[in-house]
Amino acid sequence: MQVPHFPDWPGNTWIHFGILVLAALLLAVVVRWIMHVFVHRLSGTHPLAVDIHDRASGPLNWLVPLLFVMLALRWAPPTHSPLPGLLQHVFLIAFLALFIWLVLRCVSVLELTAVRRYPMDAQDNLQARRVLTQVHVLGRIADVVVIILGAAVILLTIPGVRQLGASLLASAGVAGLAIGFAAKPVLGNLIAGLQIAITQPIRLDDVVIIEGEWGRIEEITGTYVSVRIWDQRRLVVPLGWFIENPFQNWTRTTSQIMGTVFLLLDYRVPLQPLRDELKRLATASPDFDGRVCVLQVTDATDRAIQIRCLVSSVDSGHNFDLRCQVREGLIAYVQTHYPDALPRLRAEVESSPGSGAASRRGAAPTPEPQHSPSAEDAGNGEQ
Repeated sequence: MQVPHFPDWPGNTWIHFGILVLAALLLAVVVRWIMHVFVHRLSGTHPLAVDIHDRASGPLNWLVPLLFVMLALRWAPPTHSPLPGLLQHVFLIAFLALFIWLVLRCVSVLELTAVRRYPMDAQDNLQARRVLTQVHVLGRIADVVVIILGAAVILLTIPGVRQLGASLLASAGVAGLAIGFAAKPVLGNLIAGLQIAITQPIRLDDVVIIEGEWGRIEEITGTYVSVRIWDQRRLVVPLGWFIENPFQNWTRTTSQIMGTVFLLLDYRVPLQPLRDELKRLATASPDFDGRVCVLQVTDATDRAIQIRCLVSSVDSGHNFDLRCQVREGLIAYVQTHYPDALPRLRAEVESSPGSGAASRRGAAPTPEPQHSPSAEDAGNGEQ
């Protein structure tokens, strides 16, 4: 059987090339086996190396053989046929794509290492939220930068595309301006992501108030932030919004927080028993952290007084439960021990002068009206 060949590439050259490729593939298998054994020995002392090997095994299974095949093409005998050059170009593009894939996997390994080292389920997770926010946001930005740079390098290897891009940059200023305006939101979010990663106005699992909604920062991507609302809804906010608009962050420096409970009671309510009951309720609750427990009269109107109870907890979730317990306990205490201290509407009833005169003359007394005096009553006299 005769070996097919191109006019400028003799049959024995194809045989040499096939032998080189086969040797390259066998060498790649040996190198991958050595890497696997080496990483297996490091698994006990260097978990990072194991994570990199596990995450990067996909691209490495293709990258190492392709690298040796490209070297085999370079070692092939010279020829005037365009086929070797075309194969080298195709393999180069594939190699760059696989290398981009490998870099993205390595970035994800760094994020995984940070998650393992700084768990979020700790009670005081401020340091963990700070580190994970930086790693997560910078990781997303690194992914975007790697993909953009990798795509640019791949395009630069294609002569036709490179010349087309140069001509567009040289002659289409208006188109470039339009592209710049179109890319402004993307670039703005990218810069906002860098600002958030460095200054950290928000972190993962932060408690925030945005657009009147209470929620926690669930995810920070390269373009938006997902906020998990208390009723399991999701509020999606662009990254740039956090740089340009004010918002409340309840866990910026610490998760500790104070909450208030307001009660409207009658003037006759004694305050010291209420203070003692507030202290008892707060102390008996596991949601109370023991820092602040205060009862004060903050307002007084013509009908009732306003009492404010101030209690503290380790975070907003525990504080909400503590406020509900204090509110329910104080209402039950007032109902049981001081029912007359509940708010009520008072009205004073006065007798009209005519009813007293008629009774002195022996006339039958007229029933007194059971309502408050009004403007119409003021104009009535004796009949």
